[in-house]
Amino acid sequence: MITASQMRAARALLGIDQKTLAEMAGLSVPTIQRMEASDGNVRGVVDSLTKVVEALTQAGIELIGENAQSIAGGRGVRLRTPTEKS
Repeated sequence: MITASQMRAARALLGIDQKTLAEMAGLSVPTIQRMEASDGNVRGVVDSLTKVVEALTQAGIELIGENAQSIAGGRGVRLRTPTEKS
């Protein structure tokens, strides 16, 4: 699974816009826009979702699931639950 936030963050890390991601994945810009407008996990056709994940992976993005360990090297960021200040 990929979240809409992960898609936007992946594009930001790559420095690409929605049009470029659409071209990389072989999808339309409105499809990418709908995916990124989802709340939480991206909703859509499984084939389209697979194409996006594959395109991002080929471009060097590692998508890390909730509580999953990252085994690849390289720089990156990870969103975690904020801790409360005492």
